[in-house]
Amino acid sequence: MFKVKVVVRRRKSILDPQGKAAEKGAKLLGIQNIMNVRIDKQIEFLVDSKDESEAAAEVKDFCDKLLANPIMEDYDYNLERIDDN
Repeated sequence: MFKVKVVVRRRKSILDPQGKAAEKGAKLLGIQNIMNVRIDKQIEFLVDSKDESEAAAEVKDFCDKLLANPIMEDYDYNLERIDDN
């Protein structure tokens, strides 16, 4: 079994409205030195597989088809083998 952490990021060329809102909010709170805020998504889940390459293929398929928008977002993932006892 594997514990998976996926981080989905908007591509640098795509405007991040949440990041812009947080940046403006910081300025309204008097925090003046914050800039270029980008807000990412982190998703964690388990994959019930004993084979790392099969688990990685399934994670990639999940990310490509559901978790990330391939037009606007990129993703990275990390697989960690865990004891499934």
